[in-house]
Amino acid sequence: MNPITLFIVAVFAAAGGLFFLRGELTVAIVFWVIAAVVAQSLKMANTWQKFVVLRAGKLQGVRGPGLFLMIPVLDRVVAVIDERIQTTAFNAEQALTRDTVPVNVDAIIFWHVHDARKAALAITDYQQAIARVAQTSLREMIGSSLLAALLSDRRAADLELSADIGRKTVEWGVTVRSVEIRDVAIPVALQDAMSRQAQAEREKQARIILGSAEAEIAGKFVEAAKVYADQPMALQLRAMNIIYETTKERGTTILIPSSMVDSMNPAAAVALSMATRAGATPPFETGTATVGKSHRRSPLDDGPQVEQNNEKPAEWNLSQALSNLVSEGGYVAASDDALPSANPPRPGKVR
Repeated sequence: MNPITLFIVAVFAAAGGLFFLRGELTVAIVFWVIAAVVAQSLKMANTWQKFVVLRAGKLQGVRGPGLFLMIPVLDRVVAVIDERIQTTAFNAEQALTRDTVPVNVDAIIFWHVHDARKAALAITDYQQAIARVAQTSLREMIGSSLLAALLSDRRAADLELSADIGRKTVEWGVTVRSVEIRDVAIPVALQDAMSRQAQAEREKQARIILGSAEAEIAGKFVEAAKVYADQPMALQLRAMNIIYETTKERGTTILIPSSMVDSMNPAAAVALSMATRAGATPPFETGTATVGKSHRRSPLDDGPQVEQNNEKPAEWNLSQALSNLVSEGGYVAASDDALPSANPPRPGKVR
């Protein structure tokens, strides 16, 4: 009983009680009968409710929202329909896809009643019927779909389910607003296989990218080779710069072919670089460096003449060893360790 009806019934019942206390029994009975009739005839429906009323077994009408009157005994409310949006969860367990993969799918449907008369008279229990037809439609959709499409394109599956369920429930006065698939569970063994496949695809893509990068780098090397071929001096400057950068670190050994030694003569540059790094001025000797059969003045010959001590610095020993290697036509070895001047290295070998 709604609050308004309850208040009116209470007023009539209280008035009958007062007349009964005053000894007017007939008037009191009349008020009590009115209270009972009001309690049975005055109804109220909320704004989201519809009352389906039958009179003597026939449809009288759909009442609400608000207050309305009914004839006691003849009229009867057979259903109270809620027209708000409602949700129903449903699932399909071990349903086979079109490629025969068993999956478990959970989904939820949003629906509302748009025709209270059909919902009350066309079907016994429309809420249970919606759950059953939703589950059946879900299994049909899974059976007609591939696993890859079901996993990757859920939006299309949602639209397909919504249209299918809505077409079946429209005769019951129910409108399906949307269907959403919440989860698709696949077997663990299949998950491992799909994970390995995805990893292989990523490795394939990474190798393709690496190959493209290698091709671009090779193209740049070809362009650089063409520039060096047209400008030999640029190649020599690049080689000398590499030597200079390498000698900055201690314990470094450089092997240079004799042809590069003839073209660059880097012995003096190496010795000067190491002497500068050590923070000492190396002593120099005057003399000439013999390369092949021709005599050339070494850049070390321009330095001042000093007396040679028994213990020479490591830089001076290195420069003398380099000059000896150049004069013998072998390779040049540059290192931080002192090279003994008494045993010069043999041509073509590095110690």
